[in-house]
Amino acid sequence: MDLDHDARPSGRRPLWVEESAARPRMPDPVRASAVRAGLIASVTLIVTMIAILFALTGNWLAFPAVLLAVAGTVAATWAVADVWVTRQVWLQRHGVVSVPSSTARPVRRARSPRHP
Repeated sequence: MDLDHDARPSGRRPLWVEESAARPRMPDPVRASAVRAGLIASVTLIVTMIAILFALTGNWLAFPAVLLAVAGTVAATWAVADVWVTRQVWLQRHGVVSVPSSTARPVRRARSPRHP
């Protein structure tokens, strides 16, 4: 029995219903910087846990691990700031659709010389 994609056997529900995304996809440069920030933050958390475990066991590698954790924290903060800056730059270069609020429309129409 040959069925179309839209046709389904009687009495059965579809496995899933496709819905549109709630938010549009992030621009590629912003997504790349967000992925980079996520990876740096993940590595920083791992290094921080290693530093804590080394410190608890009294291992001599605790001090270098703490230094790496501090450097990772600085790098993660910089990466998050990079995501914000990249997003702002992308919005300024490619424009953003701005829709005035409903309360602004009557005031703007009243000031406009075309609409008496």
